[in-house]
Amino acid sequence: MSPAMAVDLYFEDVPVGAELVTASHTLGDDDVHAFARLTRDHHPLHTDPDYCRGTPFGRIIAHGLHGLALMEGLKTELRLYENTSIASLGWDRVRFRAPVFPGDTLRVRVRFESKRETRDGARGIVLERLWLLNQRDETVIEAEHSALLKKRGGA
Repeated sequence: MSPAMAVDLYFEDVPVGAELVTASHTLGDDDVHAFARLTRDHHPLHTDPDYCRGTPFGRIIAHGLHGLALMEGLKTELRLYENTSIASLGWDRVRFRAPVFPGDTLRVRVRFESKRETRDGARGIVLERLWLLNQRDETVIEAEHSALLKKRGGA
């Protein structure tokens, strides 16, 4: 499925099994420090190059939650549910598979895993499987996300 065909999907439009890939984003040192300031998480793994030289990573790594937030942001740029999203119902099965370093160029692969109507039938829930990939096509984070969507003609 092309990203252009996937703008503003209603529940009925979501093609189970289809995959999309987002544009890429190169993570900068300033991004990691801004996330640390925003979240108040100043652990030295994310902020202190001298400390990091003594770790298995050898240098600063991005926060895992920064990568997860970036997954949502890159996916949002696809405009899948620009006017049809009701709510995010949550993230599940989040796994941090490899570190994300400043300088990494990241993109997200999204697959529509399944969908089901809500109990009242007025809305639908879509389960997405997502992978955050670096410039070497390595999975650095994988997760599942549930989205509550409008149905055509629904309230």
